[in-house]
Amino acid sequence: MIKLRFTKMHGAGNDLVVLDGLREPLPAFEPHVRRLGDRRFGIGFDQLLVLKPSKNADVRMEIFDADGSQVEMCGNGIRCVLKYLRDAGHTTKDAITVETLGGIVTPRFTADGLVRVDMGPPVLAPAKIPTRLGDAASAGPLIDAELRIDGHTYRATCVSMGNPHCVLYVADVDAAPVTTLGARIEHDALFPNRVNVEFVQLVDRGRVKQRTWERGTGETLACGSGACAVGVASILRGVVDRRVEVELRGGTLVIEWEGPGKSVFMTGPAATVFTGEIEF
Repeated sequence: MIKLRFTKMHGAGNDLVVLDGLREPLPAFEPHVRRLGDRRFGIGFDQLLVLKPSKNADVRMEIFDADGSQVEMCGNGIRCVLKYLRDAGHTTKDAITVETLGGIVTPRFTADGLVRVDMGPPVLAPAKIPTRLGDAASAGPLIDAELRIDGHTYRATCVSMGNPHCVLYVADVDAAPVTTLGARIEHDALFPNRVNVEFVQLVDRGRVKQRTWERGTGETLACGSGACAVGVASILRGVVDRRVEVELRGGTLVIEWEGPGKSVFMTGPAATVFTGEIEF
């Protein structure tokens, strides 16, 4: 029998579970991630965030999708981790460093209680995103590349924010085929590590609407790294200003980016829902 204490959190509706391995080692939960993520037989989550000591940062965050796969980055999770660490008494800092498979990122509390995250510079070279779209030797960016899926042609702008994203612009995001086309693109051979797919509707130069098909999870109410990718893609296409509000189904994130080589900054909420214990 394995017993796990957990904290349920969300960032703009992105449904997260935190496991705390900082004070003592966690039991071997990895074979049970899919069951833990099941909304009927487990806790239910979009992503599982596992906190462990780090030699290179204040904390290490391991991220698992609901299908059991380990992934590189979770932007909404970064914000929630800072709140969790403060609430649990692990730190009194207003800003910390978090080690992930996608690199080290820095979340910081703002004066109004939101969390602003330095997500680092985006990766724009196709081979490093990675995607087989475009010229593999190109330094990027890959903007409005021709993406052919099942006899249809789409225009894709691809970015990595520590994890891969494919951004498609649509006239009406509410009518977009997120669950069908998103799933199809996720598993296409053009994306060797699979890919998160963002469907984006332009509102004006300061605002966009976004829905996301998350790799390994399905459609979620919010995707922080996806919002960063959308901000970068939209700025590269010249359709928004350097600061853009990204309206997600679970809330709004603010994305700021000064251009290639500069960090992307994401600002948004972090909330605790409840704590509990599960045995299996």
